[in-house]
Amino acid sequence: MLARLVLRTIAYSIQRAWIVVIVAALLTGASIDFAVTHFKLNTDINKLISPDLPWRKREAQFSKAFPRYNVLLAVVTAPTPELADQATSVLTQALAKRTDRFRSVTRTPAGQAYFEREGLVFQTPDELAHTTQQLMAAEPLVHDLASDPSLRGLTDGLSDGIMGVQSGKLKLDDLTYPMNRASDTLEDILAGRPASFSWQALAKGKPAEKHELRRLIDIRPILDFGAIEPGKVASDTIRETAAKLDLASNYQATVRLTGPVALNDEEFATIKENIFLNETLTVLIVLGILWWGLRSPKVIFAVFANMFVGLALTAAAGMMMVSTLNLISVYFAVLFVGLGVDFGIQFSVRYREERHIMGELRTALLATGKHVGAPLTLAAAAVAAGFFSFLPTNYSGVSELGLIAGFGMLIAFFTSITVLPAMLSLLKPPGEPEPVGFAMLAPLDRFMERNRIPIIVITSVIVAAGLPLLYWLRFDFDPMHLRSPKVESVATYLELSKDPNAEVNTIEMLSPSLVDAELAAAKLRELPEVSRVVTLASLVPNLQQQKLAMIQKAAAKLVPALHPSDMQTPPTDAENVDALKDEAGRLTEIAEGQNGPGAVAAHRLSANLTKLADAAPAKRAEATAVFITPLKIALRLLETSLKAGPATAHSLPPQLVKDWQTPDGRQRIAIMPKGNVNSDKALAAFTRAVLAVEPSATGGPVAILKSAQTIIHAFFEAGGWALLSIAILLWITLRRFQDVLLTLGPLLLAGVVTLELCVLLDMPLNFANIIALPLLLGVGVAFKIYYIMAWRAGQTNLLQSVLTRAVTFSALATATAFGSLWFSSHPGTSSMGRLLALSLLCTLAAAVLFQPVLMGKPREAAAPRPAAPPITPPVSPSAPERGAPAPAAVLVRSSRGRSPAAKRERAQR
Repeated sequence: MLARLVLRTIAYSIQRAWIVVIVAALLTGASIDFAVTHFKLNTDINKLISPDLPWRKREAQFSKAFPRYNVLLAVVTAPTPELADQATSVLTQALAKRTDRFRSVTRTPAGQAYFEREGLVFQTPDELAHTTQQLMAAEPLVHDLASDPSLRGLTDGLSDGIMGVQSGKLKLDDLTYPMNRASDTLEDILAGRPASFSWQALAKGKPAEKHELRRLIDIRPILDFGAIEPGKVASDTIRETAAKLDLASNYQATVRLTGPVALNDEEFATIKENIFLNETLTVLIVLGILWWGLRSPKVIFAVFANMFVGLALTAAAGMMMVSTLNLISVYFAVLFVGLGVDFGIQFSVRYREERHIMGELRTALLATGKHVGAPLTLAAAAVAAGFFSFLPTNYSGVSELGLIAGFGMLIAFFTSITVLPAMLSLLKPPGEPEPVGFAMLAPLDRFMERNRIPIIVITSVIVAAGLPLLYWLRFDFDPMHLRSPKVESVATYLELSKDPNAEVNTIEMLSPSLVDAELAAAKLRELPEVSRVVTLASLVPNLQQQKLAMIQKAAAKLVPALHPSDMQTPPTDAENVDALKDEAGRLTEIAEGQNGPGAVAAHRLSANLTKLADAAPAKRAEATAVFITPLKIALRLLETSLKAGPATAHSLPPQLVKDWQTPDGRQRIAIMPKGNVNSDKALAAFTRAVLAVEPSATGGPVAILKSAQTIIHAFFEAGGWALLSIAILLWITLRRFQDVLLTLGPLLLAGVVTLELCVLLDMPLNFANIIALPLLLGVGVAFKIYYIMAWRAGQTNLLQSVLTRAVTFSALATATAFGSLWFSSHPGTSSMGRLLALSLLCTLAAAVLFQPVLMGKPREAAAPRPAAPPITPPVSPSAPERGAPAPAAVLVRSSRGRSPAAKRERAQR
C-alpha cells in the first residue's frame, strides 16, 4: 500500500512537473514571507522548562516577592577600597539618572550607610576590644593627619612613629609594612606609573583582599526579549557611561558586567561568533559530499532545492504552531538540514542505480519510488514519532523543538516524493554508465557472511564488557560549564563564585513571619554544609550595650582628634619640600647602625622622600592626590563608625528592609554554603542538605539541580515513548516481532556504545549535548529501517549495495551539518557537536556493519534485476504511441496487476 501510494504521487509529480515546481515555488515564497514577518524569539531561559512544576512555582513565588532575576551586576574594581568606593558612587549616581534604560540602580548590599555606621557593632566583643585599642593608640596620628591633610601632615604623622621607636614604645620593624607600602606608592609616582594608597589596608596592617577591592551595583535593566541579546542596549549604556566618567583615569577603576542578563547576552554572542565562516565551510563540505555521492550537478541542485523548499515550509509551520521560538526550538533549522537531507539523498542515490539499470529517466524515477517508497515512508514516520515523543515532557524547550522537527520530517519526506522527482524530471540529468554501489567492499561482504556468528558474539561480548562503564557516566548539571570562561561575564561570575561574601551560590526561601524565619534559620545553621544563614533579624547586631560602650569610649578620645582646634593652613610647595627632606633625614638617622627589615624599609623610604622633594612640583601634587584623597575618605568612615547607636528591626533603612521583608510581612532567608562549592558534587550536596530540611527552598543551586532532574527525566520519558511508538509502528508495518527486534536491536546497541565511549573519552552529558540522544534515535531508526526493508525484499551483499552508499553519504552529510557545531566558540554548542559526531559514527557502524550480520541471509531471494541497457545521450521524451501506455502507467499497473503468486509472496513479506 505504501509503495503504491508513493508511486502514484511520484507519477503525478513527473507528469505535472511544472505544476509541482511552480506550486512549490509559490509555497516557498509565501512560507519565507510568513516566517520572516512572524518570526519571534524569546531568549528568556526561564521559559525553557514548564512553569507548572512545583519547584518552578516556588521559584516564581519567591521571584514575585523578591525580584532577583533579569539583573545586570556591575562589578567595579580598583587598586584600593577607597578608589573602589569613589568610582562606584560616581557610576551609581550617573546610571540612576538613565530611567529610560534602567528600572533601578542600587549599590549592593542595600543599606550601605547603615553598615558604614554600625560596622563596628557587628564585630565580636574580642575583635571590637582589639580594634578600639588600636584606634585610641593612633590618636596622635589621627590628630596630625586631620589637622594638616597634606604632604607636610603625612611627614608629621611619620614623625610620630619615629618618636615611638625612639621612646621604646615601638620597634622599627613594626613600621616595616607602612614604610614599604609608602615607598611602593612613591616609586610608582616617580616612575610615571598608576599609583594608589589605601589607608584602610594600612590600618589593617596587610594588603586589602580581593573582595575588599570590589564593589557591586545591582542594576535592573529594561530588556527587549524580542532581540537576540535582550540586555545589549543596557550593557552598552553602562560601558558608555563608565567611559564618559573616565573611571579608568580618575580612579584606576574597571567596570565588568555579569549576572543573568550579561551571561545570557554574551552566550548568544559567543554562539554567533564565526557562525558565518562555519556555515560557509559546512555548505561547501556538504556540497563536496553530495558531489562524491551523486556525481551530477543537476541532481545536487535538485536535492538542495528540495531541502530549501522543505526548510521554508517547516519554518512557516513552526511559526504557526508555536508563534515564538525559544533558545532550543530555534535549532529546528539545523535539525532539518541534518536529518531532512537524508530522504533526498536516499531517493537520489537509488535513482542513480535505477537509471543505470533502466536507462530511461521517467522509468528510473518510478522504479526508484517503487523501491524506496515504503522504507522512506516508514523512516519518516518513525523519526517523526521519535520527535513527537518529547511533546508530553516538562522540558518545554525540547518539547517545542520536537513538535517542529517532527512535522519537519514529514514535510521533508513529502517534498522528497514530489518536488525532488519533479525537478529531476525537468532538469533531465544524464544517464549513469557505471553501477552506483560499493563494489570494492565485496570481499568484506563475503568475510562478514562467513564469520557471522563470531562477529555477533565478539561484538556482544565487547559491548557487554563495557556496561560497567555506565556507572561512571556523568551528567554535568552546572550550566556555567557550557559557557566560555574567556568572556567577561563568565570570567567575572567565576571570580565572584570563589568569594563567599559575593553570595553567588546562595539558596533562598520564603517564610511567613520573622519568628518562623528564625526557627528555620536555627535548623539550617546546624547543617555542616551551611556556613551562615541570614535573615532580617541577622541585620541587627547582638550584645549592643556592651559593644556600644567600647565604641563610645573610643569616640570620646578620637572625635576631638578628628576635629582639631589647631587646623593648619595648606602648605606651600616649598614647605612640602622642606618637610620631605627633614623626614628623610630622620629616617636615615633612626635606621643608622640597625639591621633588619625595618632599617631596610627606612632607608628605602628616605631615598624616595628625597627623590620626591627633588622632583618637579607636579609630582608632589600627584603624590598629594594619591595619599590625601583616600585619607579624607578613611577619616570620614572612621568618624561615621564612631557614631554607631542602638539598632532594631524597626530602625533599619527601608531599602534594606525591602530586600528582606515583603509589605505583608513575609521574610526572605539566605543560606550560604560552606567551603568551595564550585564542584558539582559539593554544590549538589549543599543543595540536597538544605532541601532535606526545607523543601520549599529555591534559588540558583536549587534551580540547577532541579533543572537537571527535570531534563534527565524528560529524556528518559521521551526515550521510552519514542521506543514504544516506533516499536508499535514497526510492528504494524513489518508484522514480525523478530524483524522489529532486528531493527531496534542495533539502534539500542549504538546508543549503549555511544554512552560507553562518553565515559572513556571523558565526555559528560550536559544540558546542551543531551539533545544528541533524540537525534541519534531519529537518524539511527531511519538507517535501520532502510536495511531491514532491503533484507525483507531479499537483497544480499548489502555492504556493497547502493543502500550502503546512500546511508554512508547521508551520514556524512548529517555529520557535517551537526559536526560543524564542534568548532563553535561556545563550549555547550561544541560539546553538542562532539557528541553528535560520536553518536553518528556509532549509528553508522551499527547500521552498515552490525545489522547485516545480525540479520543474516534473507528469508527469500530477491527477483533478478534486468541488465542495464546501453547508455545513450539523453533526448527529449517523445509522446507515447497511440494505445501504448506511458512508462508511469506501466509501473503503476505493474504494481496493481500482480499474479496471485506474487500477491501471496508480497503478503508474506
